Amino acid sequence: MTDDRLFPATAMPDRDWWQALWPDPEGVLRRLGLRAGLTVADLCCGDGYFTAALARLVRGRVYAVDLDPAMLTRARREVEGAGASVLEYIAADARELAKALPETVDCVLMANTFHGVPEQTALARAVAATLKPGGRFIVINWHTRPRGETTVLGQPRGPKTELRMAPERLRGAVEPAGFELESLLELPPYHYGAAFRRS
Repeated sequence: MTDDRLFPATAMPDRDWWQALWPDPEGVLRRLGLRAGLTVADLCCGDGYFTAALARLVRGRVYAVDLDPAMLTRARREVEGAGASVLEYIAADARELAKALPETVDCVLMANTFHGVPEQTALARAVAATLKPGGRFIVINWHTRPRGETTVLGQPRGPKTELRMAPERLRGAVEPAGFELESLLELPPYHYGAAFRRS
């Protein structure tokens, strides 16, 4: 996650409903094409719920990046509790990703946060600068259903309805930064995953 003063509506969700919504994060990541042998930056990693699954999947070749050091502390506990490890925990602004990472990576993952980015194409350019040729930018996003319809454990969840992005709007933000949409996957009940290839 990022500081919500810079990236609105990106506060870390309550763990109980997060786990109810994503009972198999590693399976989700596999469906999105992540696998052993890749080096991945988990951008705006928050409390590490996806980071731990990602670290297991790619066997530790993960950079966990978040603006908030407290979130990185939580992510470290989550990853260690899962018996996994990452290459480095990096406290940095997402918009400065290229300066923060010590190497280019095969993939950047951004889960449940892109909707709150104020300068989305600029962020996509920052991501492109961190990728190896042909690298991928994977975004997990909420569908544009009204917030009142996206309930988990009996309560409406997720960002405000007006912040949610249809896939077409996501493409309009990301593709001008030098990406082509490679695949679009439904992630029931309320999300989709978009994989962009650096062109």
